[in-house]
Amino acid sequence: MASIGVIGSGTWGTALAVLLEAKGHQVTIWSAIEKEVESLSKERKHPNLPGIVIPEAIQITGKLEEAMKEKTLLVMAVPSVFVRSTASKMKPWCRKGQVIVDVAKGIEESTLMTLSQVIEDELPQADVAVLSGPSHAEEVSRGLPTTCVAGAHSRETAELIQDIFMNEVFRVYTSPDMLGIELGGSLKNVIALAAGAADGLGYGDNTKAALITRGIAEIARLGTAMGGRFETFCGLTGIGDLIVTCASMHSRNRRAGILIGQGKTMEEAMAEVHMVVEGVYSAKAALALAKKYHQSMPIVEQVNQVLFEGKPAREAVNDLMLRDKRTEVSDLNWEEFL
Repeated sequence: MASIGVIGSGTWGTALAVLLEAKGHQVTIWSAIEKEVESLSKERKHPNLPGIVIPEAIQITGKLEEAMKEKTLLVMAVPSVFVRSTASKMKPWCRKGQVIVDVAKGIEESTLMTLSQVIEDELPQADVAVLSGPSHAEEVSRGLPTTCVAGAHSRETAELIQDIFMNEVFRVYTSPDMLGIELGGSLKNVIALAAGAADGLGYGDNTKAALITRGIAEIARLGTAMGGRFETFCGLTGIGDLIVTCASMHSRNRRAGILIGQGKTMEEAMAEVHMVVEGVYSAKAALALAKKYHQSMPIVEQVNQVLFEGKPAREAVNDLMLRDKRTEVSDLNWEEFL
């Protein structure tokens, strides 16, 4: 049995806490919001996870020290925009070699760092890893079969995470490609906004398939230019996570995109979703990375114009369709197929 602190009481952190407690681990959830601590402690229910009961064995606290002290593993489950500030608050109680598993997905706009890099920047003494994949909290909390990938700097840490999380309904693979895992998990949220906007415009399955396929092409182009492995983008944290985020109504990014496609502004869509829409925060960073690494990302470009420049979603789709003619795979040689 491991002692685990879940830093963040959103749906994903709560779902993982329920999963870990069911496996026999001792779990503590930390929230920065006093009213949330009181409500979760008393009601033992999360408002965005209907029908799920938080076991009495899970401790809920507003004190970081209680959530961190003498823990085998810490799960960083706060929204991406709060990862740096939360990591900074964790400094007094973070021991050397403390394993911290980031499960949030995003890129810091001001630095273009992945979230594991942000945590390492604030907590250089920690052993930072990631856990990602097609894994909606609503399904994980209900015990529906799910598969993720644990990425770490060492095989030992990745296998520790695998052992702690894996059970008969939550399968965990391991990988050394932390950068690829994080880029796939972050950039897919931007593509999901586009997929949702297409749904909101009333477009069909053909449009959705095209956005997913060309979206993973954009993600893989940038990701491999930055040092990620192409195989990672073909796997669970690449195409797998992209498919579920573009297709599921559990996806807050898709839901926000639908509202934008229906004519709402980005601010109106985010307010209606009632949860953090990570793709909005990653969109500018994705475009900045594309420019930095000289990679073509037309879907990301159009999403930014819709989100921040007031461009109508229908016009953005038209511009994507009317781009200059080109081949699908640029390095295929016609002569090889004669």
